[in-house]
Amino acid sequence: MSTVDYFERKLDDKRRLTIPAELRAEFSTGVVVTKGFQKYLHLYPQSVWDEQVEPSLQGNILDEETADLNVQFRSGKTEGMLDEKQGRFSIEQHLLDFAGIDRSIVAVRAGRYWRLMSS
Repeated sequence: MSTVDYFERKLDDKRRLTIPAELRAEFSTGVVVTKGFQKYLHLYPQSVWDEQVEPSLQGNILDEETADLNVQFRSGKTEGMLDEKQGRFSIEQHLLDFAGIDRSIVAVRAGRYWRLMSS
């Protein structure tokens, strides 16, 4: 059985992205969407955010790098659940604007999270 590491989708009129059926279990705990380091978004399963990202953001309160990472990842961060019927979730317009995404999205796995980019 092969692993899905890439998919392309079009957002519907309500800015919802449908996750391929093969990947929906990965997002059963929920989804977290944040701004990326460049003109793309990060898509995390809620469990990955809670177990790996959140602890990394809890560094020294006076460390400038930790503060910058917090601002980067928390500014505009949204959380949600996939709808049970179609496996989709909404992406906020301000995040789509940041990444320059109009309607067509390319999703590429980057380890335990996904990068969402305009196609």
